[in-house]
Amino acid sequence: MSSLITGNQFEASFPEVIVEASHPNHATLQSFTIAIYEVGCLFGALSNLWVGDKLGRRRTIVLGGSIMMIGAILQTTAFSFAQLIFSRILTGYGNGLITSTVPTYHAELSPSAKRGRMIMMEGSLIVVGVTIAFFVNWSSAQWRVPIALQLVFEIIMVTCIGFLPESPRWLVKHGRNAEAMAVISAMEDKPPSDPEVRRTYYGIREAVAAETSSQGSLRELTTGGRSQNLRRTVIAVVCQMMQQLTGINLVTYYATILFQRLGLSDVNARITAAANGTEYFLASFIAYYAIDYVGRRQLMLIGTIGQCIVMLLLAILGYINNGPAQIVSVVLLFGFNTFFAIGWLGMAWLYCAELAGLRTRAPTNALSTASNWTFNFVVVMVVGPSFNNISWRTYIVFAALNAAIVPVVYFFFPETGGRSLE
Repeated sequence: MSSLITGNQFEASFPEVIVEASHPNHATLQSFTIAIYEVGCLFGALSNLWVGDKLGRRRTIVLGGSIMMIGAILQTTAFSFAQLIFSRILTGYGNGLITSTVPTYHAELSPSAKRGRMIMMEGSLIVVGVTIAFFVNWSSAQWRVPIALQLVFEIIMVTCIGFLPESPRWLVKHGRNAEAMAVISAMEDKPPSDPEVRRTYYGIREAVAAETSSQGSLRELTTGGRSQNLRRTVIAVVCQMMQQLTGINLVTYYATILFQRLGLSDVNARITAAANGTEYFLASFIAYYAIDYVGRRQLMLIGTIGQCIVMLLLAILGYINNGPAQIVSVVLLFGFNTFFAIGWLGMAWLYCAELAGLRTRAPTNALSTASNWTFNFVVVMVVGPSFNNISWRTYIVFAALNAAIVPVVYFFFPETGGRSLE
């Protein structure tokens, strides 16, 4: 949307987003049009507090995908600003349900030894979507075509989820033990009598029995004691908040606009944004191969320190603001994506899914995902007006935020690698 919103065809349909000296408030409306999607995502993620454990992982994904399809159709057919905003909120609502479910679903189907790599692949696939968006925006297609393209992926997701198994942990929690054993057997590609299959199955059953209590799961989120549910939930919420406060969506959402600010023409800015997305995808494989060897904490620290240095350099070069400084700034924006791919891209989703106990996993991930979308909205909403008012000093703000993240991770985030979810 950040690339489409500055196109002539989009501006002709929605003059509310045209930024001119006579309409200074349109910069805020432009950011609002992009960021309102995250408000929908926030409410969708919070809805998972109540529907996630009732529906199960697969049906929640189907529900979210179906809502997204309706929202995508309404966005594609929008002829008024009000319809565009409503349909973006609705599409975001469906995406909130999905993003607060998929990491949990994925973690619950993965063996502990390979769980890091398997969920880090989610990060790589997120960037595939970003890259496809950049390349579609580079084309001459009218703005409705790129928005409609998401329907292809939503239809595939809703259709194909029926061929995938339900989470064995959710099945055991709801007393469907035979189905859970069958899923574990299939995922391990071993017969139900295999010792490894039975060990996994009984480990899940023991965890469910140990966590059984009369309290509702929402109330359990505030408990301490042996389970440390409150601590787990707070860390998960803070983790997702920090992922957004690194400033990644300053780069991702505003890539084309940032490159234009650095002196590139509209076409060259779109080409560079597409190249940036491609490099971002390739960089994500560093974390994929390193995650189960280096560990979660170390990669988060490496990524955050690198991001802090890049933001400081961008601020310095923004102050200098000559031709060579602009060229180096373009390169540094590629570097920022590389450090983020290493430390935070898939990490926040993996880490939060691993932290929570079985009984509180769905509500904890609902809250942490809501935190992600809340601060996603804040960053995307603030960045446009911020660049208009304080220009290159915006980078100093994010450099400071990255610097603040380092001690939080170092002192408060435990290592979760190599441990079973139970």
